[in-house]
Amino acid sequence: MNEFYNSQVILENERVKLIPFEGDFREQIKDIIFDEEVYYTVECKNEEELQTYIDETVNQRMIGNAYPFLIIDKLTNKVAGSTRFGNIQFNNKRLEIGWTWYGKPYRGSGLNKACKFELLKYAFEVLDFRRVQFSADVRNLRSQKAIKKLGATKEGVFRANYIDTSGVSRDDVYFSIIQEEWDDIKRNMFKEFI
Repeated sequence: MNEFYNSQVILENERVKLIPFEGDFREQIKDIIFDEEVYYTVECKNEEELQTYIDETVNQRMIGNAYPFLIIDKLTNKVAGSTRFGNIQFNNKRLEIGWTWYGKPYRGSGLNKACKFELLKYAFEVLDFRRVQFSADVRNLRSQKAIKKLGATKEGVFRANYIDTSGVSRDDVYFSIIQEEWDDIKRNMFKEFI
């Protein structure tokens, strides 16, 4: 397995700190995850589903499928949500940023932009990847709007791209930022962090 998955990646700026996802923060996750608006990404309605989500998320890193993070709001020093690098292809120098969710008190607070800046910076400037992609359920207009605010280019709709927990095929909208665009996007969209 690639050493990347064994490394302790910690990303931070004045607003946010991203740490590797761990079950040690279960109680803080529990305080914010039982929310219908999080269901596009996570379906947690009870303690058992929460434990399953935590176990599966930790396991994704252990088996080399993804690198999940907990998002810490530096204003409150509490867990605000989660995000991850997924669909990582070192040979093609691309990955996806996604599976992101925030507890209700942290939505619209500026955390998402601060978080995505650190992830994009790491992908392009440390990993030296050439492409970062994002996807959102076609019904999730809030996520699509947030992705566009990052300077990402909308590429299209992938029809019947995944099957949800109730067995229904769902469509995803895909966006991307490529390495050649990163410097301009960083200067224009993320100037408060540089």
